[in-house]
Amino acid sequence: MMTEVAEITGNEVFLQNTLQSRELLYKHFAPKMYGICLRFAGNKMEADDILHEAFVKIYTKIKNFRNEGSLEGWIRRTIINTAINFYRRNSRYSQMLEVDDLEIRSEKHNAIYGDISREELLNLIQELPIGYRTVFNLNIIEGYTHKEIGEMLNISDNTSKSQLTRARMVLQKKVEALMIEKITVPFENLKIVKREKTKKIEPATKYLQAV
Repeated sequence: MMTEVAEITGNEVFLQNTLQSRELLYKHFAPKMYGICLRFAGNKMEADDILHEAFVKIYTKIKNFRNEGSLEGWIRRTIINTAINFYRRNSRYSQMLEVDDLEIRSEKHNAIYGDISREELLNLIQELPIGYRTVFNLNIIEGYTHKEIGEMLNISDNTSKSQLTRARMVLQKKVEALMIEKITVPFENLKIVKREKTKKIEPATKYLQAV
């Protein structure tokens, strides 16, 4: 019922900043935003932390939303910024090194991901090193330029480019390994049955003679 009201009144119900409107806001946007958190996170526990922290910010700052543009877009940006800040505080974030002079090229960048499920691809993305995963999500999924990513992560444009290149190469290898596994597993228990030799039937050389 509340969802129907929200659809009729647009963002007004969400912007009331009451306990009821917060609950409605969370139920309406959290499931979709959780998918973004999962892509940036290394596991579900981290995704839960990002989502929780982001919605605390959303509840606090929603009074500043001037109803200009998309509310969902504003919430999405808050989720992404929270994910970035989450990893800035993470000690592993230091693993993203400056590699301005490194440019890796590969003909395998145009990987075909159509043969694996969305969940499988998500799991592979989560397995990427944190620096690769962050740049991959920001550029490939969210559409930010390398200049914008550099400003977000305090790295150079070239570092962002090389991180993306490496991410795609690692992801390509993971996809290929998964596809090989999919082909191999069905034949794992395949048994070769030894065929018995059939007796050769010699043609008859003698015939009964009529008496």
